[in-house]
Amino acid sequence: MIAIQLSSPGPIESAPLRAVELPVPEPAADELLVRVRACGVCHTDLHVAEGDLTPSKMPIVPGHQVVGIVEKLGAGASGFKIGDRVGIAWLRWACGACRFCLAGSENLCARGRFTGLDADGGYAQFACAPAAFAYPIPEGYSDHEAAPLLCAGIVGYRALRRSGIRPEGRLGLYGFGASAHIVIQIARHWKCEVYVFTRAERHQKLARELGAAWVGRAEEEPPRKLDSAISFAPAGALVPEMLRALEKGGTAVLAGIAMSATPPLDYRRCLYDEKTLTSAANATRQDGRDLLALAREFRIETRAEQFPLSDANRALRMVKESRVEASAVLMI
Repeated sequence: MIAIQLSSPGPIESAPLRAVELPVPEPAADELLVRVRACGVCHTDLHVAEGDLTPSKMPIVPGHQVVGIVEKLGAGASGFKIGDRVGIAWLRWACGACRFCLAGSENLCARGRFTGLDADGGYAQFACAPAAFAYPIPEGYSDHEAAPLLCAGIVGYRALRRSGIRPEGRLGLYGFGASAHIVIQIARHWKCEVYVFTRAERHQKLARELGAAWVGRAEEEPPRKLDSAISFAPAGALVPEMLRALEKGGTAVLAGIAMSATPPLDYRRCLYDEKTLTSAANATRQDGRDLLALAREFRIETRAEQFPLSDANRALRMVKESRVEASAVLMI
């Protein structure tokens, strides 16, 4: 099979990913072999390619927003049959026995493994995954429409839950890319008023199209204080801006897997009024099930620019430079 592999991290401008020919993997016990049709391109893949995140194996095939067809079942694999369309997401495996798993926080599992970081992912013609961590894909979504739901959607949904936003509340979104363009639709479904902070004109335009009540830059003052705010941008400099925009008792969530340094915070202006600063780390399978249930309940429009598998470096570079409207997807 053809796969796009990382052997040595480097700036994406240097095209560190290479096309290679590998044997089709054999599914282990309880695993599925999936013929990949589409794989979303995530900012996390960029962090892997450039060395901000260190894979536990090298070389590695990135990609964790995988949509494909079950080709073969490993011994004991259940829940799916050959021919089913399935999704493979970031969380590949959790032990189920540590204190975090037992408390319902398998996203924090002490021994958790992740697709495209600890095992080969979906930048390839075939991929394997434990059946217990795969998802049925909702009908009515094409492969490239479904792929962004599997990370941008799932992690965005977890961040939304972590924000504590209530129906009809005021939500701020900082950065408007793959996750935010899905989150705004869920928030609007909940009748929330959404304020979007982003620099790029094309992202401002998309935010308005998707129902933002106000669009501006991070340094601007929103018309009303926010009940909750989420940052999808890997920029620590935004943290004081978010906290200052919050209403008393509000919550700010940082949803990036990596972030630049946060500047000093003015306690009185940023935190004193019982404001909460927290993060969203990975996601649980229940987050995935709940997000995909919402995708069945109402139509989530995913904007995804399509690229051939051979263009993985270019797609990641465009993500880095914010030159995609919302999501990028490799079509295999």
